[in-house]
Amino acid sequence: MDIIVCFFLFAGLFFFTGGAIGILRFPDFYSRLHPAGKLDTLGLLLAMIALALFNLHHFSVGTLLTSLKMILIVVFIFLASPTATHAIVDAGVRAGLAPWVKGEERR
Repeated sequence: MDIIVCFFLFAGLFFFTGGAIGILRFPDFYSRLHPAGKLDTLGLLLAMIALALFNLHHFSVGTLLTSLKMILIVVFIFLASPTATHAIVDAGVRAGLAPWVKGEERR
């Protein structure tokens, strides 16, 4: 069980790291939102699954309810993250923020 928990934790860390690198490396506002929305959500899913499984080592009703709460947090994030990303992109479009075009200078 510990091997499975470690696998999920390291996989979540891998996706969190990929998201952070993507945010730093991508050239503009719109392309930076992609790793922020996708990779961080997947990293959270994997990390929370690991924590929910780890919590079930000593099985009882309390630990089961705590693990279910962790899974509900993941469901909430899966609903809220795409909605928030869309709202942020919409705010950028309404503010007149132009997308990056290849050949232009990075700011």
